[in-house]
Amino acid sequence: MLKAILYSVLLSFCFVHAIAQNANDNKPKPLRYGHDVVVGAERTDKYLPLLKDKKVALLINQTSNVANVSLLDTLLRVGVNVVKVFVPEHGFRGEAEAGAKVDDGTDSITKLPIISLYGDNKKPKAEQLTDVDVLIYDLQDVGVRFYTYISTMQYAMEACIENKKKFIILDRPNPNGHYVDGPVLKPEYKSFVGMQPIPVIYGMTVGEYAKMLAGEKWVSGADKLDMKVITCANYDHLTQYDLPVRPSPNLKTMAAVLAYPSVCLFEGTVVSVGRGTSTPFQMFGHPDFSQKASYSFRPVPVWGKPEPLYAYKDCFGQMIAMDKQEVFTLIGRQLRLHWLIRAYSWYPDKKKFFNPFFEKLIGNGDVRKQIESGATEYAIAARWKPEVAAFKKIRKKYLLYPDFE
Repeated sequence: MLKAILYSVLLSFCFVHAIAQNANDNKPKPLRYGHDVVVGAERTDKYLPLLKDKKVALLINQTSNVANVSLLDTLLRVGVNVVKVFVPEHGFRGEAEAGAKVDDGTDSITKLPIISLYGDNKKPKAEQLTDVDVLIYDLQDVGVRFYTYISTMQYAMEACIENKKKFIILDRPNPNGHYVDGPVLKPEYKSFVGMQPIPVIYGMTVGEYAKMLAGEKWVSGADKLDMKVITCANYDHLTQYDLPVRPSPNLKTMAAVLAYPSVCLFEGTVVSVGRGTSTPFQMFGHPDFSQKASYSFRPVPVWGKPEPLYAYKDCFGQMIAMDKQEVFTLIGRQLRLHWLIRAYSWYPDKKKFFNPFFEKLIGNGDVRKQIESGATEYAIAARWKPEVAAFKKIRKKYLLYPDFE
């Protein structure tokens, strides 16, 4: 009898230990600070030999630095024959607002031509590449499908294929590269803010994503692409990397960069994300929420910039996070719909809450309907988990750095 009791206790202990061990195995690995990361642009010994006697074009902006010096100036100083500069959304200095027209021009210092790849000319034209041998891409991305730098990269890759030019990517860390989440884009919602069937947060550097574009034949003629990725040193997908330069005008802090995947969904609604304040993408609000929330902010235009939504009006809502540690606590490693659902419940005219841009951002036609039907955040997220799992299997093939799982 005693043996039976002891055996039963032992089995129970083993069972509980196994559950605890399994839970521990499924627990996300902790992130580490990436103070020792060396970005691709700083590893000049890896790519300067490829530029010898070549005519070089750069696809860069204010984030494209080598030890706080513009990549353009760095290459010119060592004698690289840079012939022109292409720039993405927000322009060469990263000062243009989202969606604002970026004109062609001339760099005031080097006198080199600056060619905008935003607006009507999103893809380098054949005549713009006739005097180019190599196109270098060096932009700090934030790892979110609707952040347009990866769309610009795809068009640049296609132009290099069509015009038989070498394409070099100077890789940089993804500040949201420690997880994958959100619905996978459906083809009918393809646009410049979402060109491929990937989740909202896809957990890849631009170098890894470019390998996926080519490997999955998502760019026409991918087998003819002459591409080289200069990887980062001392980086993996558990690295918590603080961006040294803001990637665009309204991602002013690391809290905004980390909250951006979830908060940007408000751009497809009537709700303000705080453009015109010192902390955009860290809050949300609307003038009609005064009876629902005590937190308030007032968007104020900046001279020379487009007028923000609800300029000079008090918006009531919520400050989501003041610093990056709050974002990690509240959002963790998932796309959060909590605040979006709350704002929808507060808004009096439900039929006017969403606009057509929401579907382009979220990537499908289901999430809006689920929110309107009263579904919870967890029920909605459960619907996209299988497609995220399927994407992760594809993603694994193209990783250049150790993964977070």
